[in-house]
Amino acid sequence: MKQFVIQVLLLICISQYTIAQYQEQSFKSNKKYSSKQWEVLDIKLESKKVTNPFKDSSTVVFKHNTGKELTLPLIYNGDDASKSKWLIRFSSAISGEWQFVTKSDHATLNKKQGVITVSDNQDHKGGLQLSKEDTRSFYYESGEKYTPIAFECDWLYALDYTNPNEIPKTNHLLDLIKDNGYNQIVMNVFSYDVSWKKDEKLKAHKDHEFGGPEAIFPFLGTNESPDFSGLNIDFFKKYDRTILAMHDRQLFAHIMIYVWNKLVAWPDMRSDADNMYYDYVIKRYQAFPNVLWDVSKEALYYGRADEAYISERIERIRKQDSYQRLVTVHDYGFCKKHADEVDYISSQDWSHNLYNRTLEVYQTFKNKPIFNIEHGGYETSDYTVFTGDYTNAEVCLRRNYMCLFAGAGTTYYWQGSSWNVLVYNPFEQPEDSYKPKFSYFKHLSTFWKQFVNEDLKPAPWTNSSGYALANKKGLKLHYVPKENFQIKLGWILKPEKDKVKTYYWFNTLTGEMTKPIPTKGSDYVNPWRYEADAILVSKVIDKK
Repeated sequence: MKQFVIQVLLLICISQYTIAQYQEQSFKSNKKYSSKQWEVLDIKLESKKVTNPFKDSSTVVFKHNTGKELTLPLIYNGDDASKSKWLIRFSSAISGEWQFVTKSDHATLNKKQGVITVSDNQDHKGGLQLSKEDTRSFYYESGEKYTPIAFECDWLYALDYTNPNEIPKTNHLLDLIKDNGYNQIVMNVFSYDVSWKKDEKLKAHKDHEFGGPEAIFPFLGTNESPDFSGLNIDFFKKYDRTILAMHDRQLFAHIMIYVWNKLVAWPDMRSDADNMYYDYVIKRYQAFPNVLWDVSKEALYYGRADEAYISERIERIRKQDSYQRLVTVHDYGFCKKHADEVDYISSQDWSHNLYNRTLEVYQTFKNKPIFNIEHGGYETSDYTVFTGDYTNAEVCLRRNYMCLFAGAGTTYYWQGSSWNVLVYNPFEQPEDSYKPKFSYFKHLSTFWKQFVNEDLKPAPWTNSSGYALANKKGLKLHYVPKENFQIKLGWILKPEKDKVKTYYWFNTLTGEMTKPIPTKGSDYVNPWRYEADAILVSKVIDKK
């Protein structure tokens, strides 16, 4: 019996892992609730049935013991036979006491009061913010610097959609993403299908095909027969599960609210239905600290939206998001012309000289972080999905390093998970199947974390035949392609009086590092020449 109880307790602990940063409570008048920094708290309320719930303007006003105020929407969460369901969805970046009261035209929702006491949270870093002192970088709300190493997964919402109770496939994939060093997922709210030709092999592996889902749609009806009179609340309840699972793993959700080329039956722009959908997404997800807003994937492509529409959508976010989560647009042309409207610049560039092009963006925008959201490198898989221009895993990895060494965050794409094909467990596939090189990014992330607070910046005047980063303390990183016979760094790594310069090599494919030794001479040879790109790391040490 004792062993059985222990097993049950272990199962409970395991099952609660994915909701460790979340709790759900029912509303009770004047109840005192307890929460933690950055934990999402849902307080459930009920009212008499509301005729037009998506147009409802009911709010809840929070007041902190310091005097800070926060006004949030009451979120419509569906109906039962006789009542409308609502959520107060709250999170806080600061500890202390918050008193709240609802304001509504509906008597059964009005003047609902309570208190939330928020304690410190040492297990989470919070959302992302910008810095007035270091304008080119992202920072967690906890104060640590953050570099985006993102993973694109547009159909993530669909992976466990048909499972009403659990998200085992999603959890498996998210664990892979997290464990391999990625810290952000670029994703859609909804994408329907692709317009390009699909690999014939998918017909024999329908469990890997998520395009064209008949029963999934954010509006009423279906994508083939849409009903724009309302939204499908069940869709968003299931989307909640994914965002929560990501939040618990401190994975940021880069949410592209629209996508134009995935065959979605969108309502007309600026219509009541369009605004209903857009506003509801902002209302429902703003309290999640891990949310980043992106108006649309490739916002000005495909002849649908114009700049005025995208600008108006940004303004809608600013007006409704009380947490002021960061906003960008997956369109460099828009970001370049409207830099004052976005919090950071998103760049899409397939050029072979990606480093130089990204460096130009970095040098153009001195007061904003840069994020390469797509560089044309889509690692191969067992299925040919969308090849872009680069499919070799090592080439794709190099292009991510090009972005980082040019001062930008970066995004990884795998054809087996970025679009309608979604192989959530690639390392459990048959032995002869292709295994994506996620481990390359685990090495990248582990390596990069060593230097996140070193204030490294692009140093192209010291590139020689590679790419260089440097700070003012003598730390230098030189990325050396494997094709290089050598890299000449004599004048850069020349020993100085009363100082010792040491260097070591890092293998980008294996994570292996050589032992530091003093610098000397002019020519430095990658120890894995012709086998793997490597990074030479040099430091200055004062003589004792």
